[in-house]
Amino acid sequence: MSYTALYRKWRPVTFEDVKGQDHIVQTLKNQITSQRIGHAYLFCGTRGTGKTSIAKIFARAVNCENPDHGSPCNECPTCQSIISGASLNVVEIDAASNNGVENIREIREQVQYPPTEGRYRVYIIDEVHMLSTGAFNALLKTLEEPPSYVIFILATTEVHKIPITVLSRCQRYDFKRITLPTLAARLKELTDAEQIEVEEKALTYIARAADGSMRDALSLLDQCVAFHYGKLLPTTMCWKYWGPWIPRSSAIYSGQLLQGTQNPAFITWKKWSFRVESWANLSVTLSGI
Repeated sequence: MSYTALYRKWRPVTFEDVKGQDHIVQTLKNQITSQRIGHAYLFCGTRGTGKTSIAKIFARAVNCENPDHGSPCNECPTCQSIISGASLNVVEIDAASNNGVENIREIREQVQYPPTEGRYRVYIIDEVHMLSTGAFNALLKTLEEPPSYVIFILATTEVHKIPITVLSRCQRYDFKRITLPTLAARLKELTDAEQIEVEEKALTYIARAADGSMRDALSLLDQCVAFHYGKLLPTTMCWKYWGPWIPRSSAIYSGQLLQGTQNPAFITWKKWSFRVESWANLSVTLSGI
């Protein structure tokens, strides 16, 4: 059997598995238990913070035959059908490659028909900011007054590109970067489950390098384990693999600071007195990465 990457193998399957987004998880669970489910949601935030995972969990939860305090049971026929991808009631669309008016027209035609099983038809549109202007306009009416059995979940990493007319029709949820302790604790949990020997400081280093992204953290852990396979993974090996850690955003930012006093980054730095000069020599090299 082929190897499955850690971030795919350990993708959350219930709300309880989601880490670092407690405010969003609690709100969605309360909506399900109280039957106050909205018709359109906008999930926005940086990469690897759980937007698509929570969207899929929510799609199962609203259709689950035996929900457990708002979470899907993942055992009933409806949940199993959605997990296997056989259900026609949950449609996941990649807006990066399906961004035209004709793609939205297909959705408008499909929503006329009620679900064949379960209670809701759920449309998850990932990277929704990639839709064309015409596609956004075609979606507006359906998004404002969809049938009672339709739920739209829009996910994006660039919310500033979403038209205000779309924003006003959705419940917006901002996903935070996952904190360092939460990332490190999750990595510790998974390495124990996978029987991977690793130093605790190495997990902290990986969590720092992930910069708030759970997917990045698990991908980096995969690389480290492959690099030092079958042995205890020490912190020194992570240093040899990546070198001293510095966040990419800080590298680019401090690289911009060196470009002159009229640069917006310099003006912001001067206003708030952020002391990043100590990073300058290293980060100006990294700013082009």
